Amino acid sequence: MTGQNSFLRNITMLFSVFIRHTVSTSAFALGAFIIVPATAYAAESGYITPLTEFGAPDLQGTWSLATQTNLERSDRFEGKLVISQEEALLIEARVQARNEASNLPSDPDREAPSAGRNVGGYNTFWMDPGERLAVVNGEIRTSVLVDPADGQLPYSEQGKANFAAAMQRRQSYDGPEVRPLGERCVVGFGSSGGPPKLPVLYNNLTQIVQTESHVVLLAEMNHDARIVRMNAEHQDPPLYPWLGDSIGYYEDNTLVVETTNFHPQQSLRSSLEHRFYGSMQMKVTERFTRTADNTILYQFTVDDPENYSQPWSGELPMNANGERVFEYACHEGNYALPGILAGARRADSEGIDYAPTDPGQ
Repeated sequence: MTGQNSFLRNITMLFSVFIRHTVSTSAFALGAFIIVPATAYAAESGYITPLTEFGAPDLQGTWSLATQTNLERSDRFEGKLVISQEEALLIEARVQARNEASNLPSDPDREAPSAGRNVGGYNTFWMDPGERLAVVNGEIRTSVLVDPADGQLPYSEQGKANFAAAMQRRQSYDGPEVRPLGERCVVGFGSSGGPPKLPVLYNNLTQIVQTESHVVLLAEMNHDARIVRMNAEHQDPPLYPWLGDSIGYYEDNTLVVETTNFHPQQSLRSSLEHRFYGSMQMKVTERFTRTADNTILYQFTVDDPENYSQPWSGELPMNANGERVFEYACHEGNYALPGILAGARRADSEGIDYAPTDPGQ
């Protein structure tokens, strides 16, 4: 759809959302951007959501979050959330060409890397971040973030300081407890288990299993299983488990999950090129709506006044995937962690700086 038809369609959709917002709490306004309930997308397409045997919207199956769309919007898009198919094809072609070049055989006569350089861990053969930009309601998106409208995380000054301190702690090698959680095989690196669930370099599958009393969101990365207690209250006194304390309910054909009380060591998360910081009291509200047989629209809002000047929201598709989720082995025997710490002790004994935790630094 192009030109005038696209403009009229967008105006009509925004007006209908405004009307719904004034009479119902099912749409929620955040700053200047209104999050459109996914049920509106499904209704617009005429899609009829299948139901489980106990009458809930059926979200079961294996779904992929893999996408080339980043959490935050790059400056090269000049603030645009939506781009044309032609622009997207150029971006995706460059990604494919870069991957193909990276997968070429290595030169056996190449010189060794300079001393102290981080040589990295994988080539792109092991990566699977997706080859396409995210498409939501027919729109090709430049960022997962839709609010704030500029596609940037709205850190407060305190949030910036907390984030910087957390990044500095990543450079510590004093013992296994201070190393990043993914490196220790405690939970997956990134935020694939959520919440919010975000794309990472590989292992982007999520298997959803539903019963009347619980929903399980099983992330492929590190086999993180987040168990959502349906129609329940948060634990009191609070517990602070890995992945937080998740409760859920159904709103029409949407699964709504509310999570808070996060483990204190799980404050720093990442997604492809970006990281974000969250407090233990951060509240994440997720919405899972099946908009087609092969698509779940995933929407989320993060509310964390300790670190952000306003709540922030994002959305991306979860695409059906016929693959099975296999066991995630992490480090076989976790030999890598003793090696990392042994290297640090060697550096200590020789009085030299540690190699940086993050490649490229």
